[in-house]
Amino acid sequence: MYKSLLKPILFVKNPEDAHYFTFSWIKKTFNLPLIKNIIEGIFDYQNPILEKEVFGLHFKNPVGLAAGFDKDAKLIDEMAMLGFGFIEIGTLTPKPQEGNPQPRLFRLPEDEALINRMGFNNGGVEEAIKRLQDVKTDVLIGGNIGKNKLTPNEKAADDYLYCLHALHPYVDYFVVNVSSPNTPNLRELQEKEPLKKLLIAVKEANSRKSRPKPILLKIAPDLTVGQLDDIIEIVIETEIDGVIATNTTIDRSQLKTGTSKVEAMGAGGVSGKVLAKRSTEVIRYLSSQSNKAFPIIGVGGIFSAQDAIDKLEAGASLVQVYTGMIYEGPGLIKKINKGLVKYLQGRSK
Repeated sequence: MYKSLLKPILFVKNPEDAHYFTFSWIKKTFNLPLIKNIIEGIFDYQNPILEKEVFGLHFKNPVGLAAGFDKDAKLIDEMAMLGFGFIEIGTLTPKPQEGNPQPRLFRLPEDEALINRMGFNNGGVEEAIKRLQDVKTDVLIGGNIGKNKLTPNEKAADDYLYCLHALHPYVDYFVVNVSSPNTPNLRELQEKEPLKKLLIAVKEANSRKSRPKPILLKIAPDLTVGQLDDIIEIVIETEIDGVIATNTTIDRSQLKTGTSKVEAMGAGGVSGKVLAKRSTEVIRYLSSQSNKAFPIIGVGGIFSAQDAIDKLEAGASLVQVYTGMIYEGPGLIKKINKGLVKYLQGRSK
């Protein structure tokens, strides 16, 4: 139904307009009397074999919603109805910011991909907290945090710590995002010394809480082997709880869409099928070179159960989807979970 009816309607619209239209429609319809049960009956799929314990948290299934879709925690209860095992909000910053000028989100249907240069557009962490206080579902929630555009890198830790302290009572884990290509100079924080300094500060602040939360690092797919080795060393040295691999890529060499058309879209990170191979390679490298020293959440180009299985076999403990859901529809989560049940049952024989 999604591909034949809803997707053609949404794809006529500007991508960002379609996003907000979808948000509004979900908010209005999913909360109508009896609709919740219908939605859950159609989309939600659970099986005990899917349950996992990762960095001290119990996941009812390993398929999560990646950050970027529900930046401001507006649809947590509604998205939970679709069967996600966890939902990651953000990226959130201390102060509200509009992000980059529009247009800043583009579809590449030939590649089943998106280009975005959103620029951490969000209403600020305090506004998100107001909504988090009203969440009814028990789905696990991750808080993806970043710095404001105008905050210089030498003061970036202040922004991350502000978000950590503010969100701490309301989320189950944190993600330190230093890998978006759409905030000027942000990726410089992935360099060895700045990253170590930032993670130590976040780790220490978290450890002083009465109930510390898992701290994860989200990295770019465009890191060199040497930089990935640095990531492994830093994660182990700082004793943070895991890595999310990967964010969007600035590499466009694998796109089928015409060069002139892509160039006309301008700067931005690419997500979708084109990212699948590289993100899996990064997962495999981190897992094998670290001897599975820390959990990895795999994200990038997951459009099917097999894509998710590829990430898990490469060393991921959990997976996240976003662009795949835009192209395949909300039924993707159930398809992945059903595929994972068959895969896990086959392995247990």
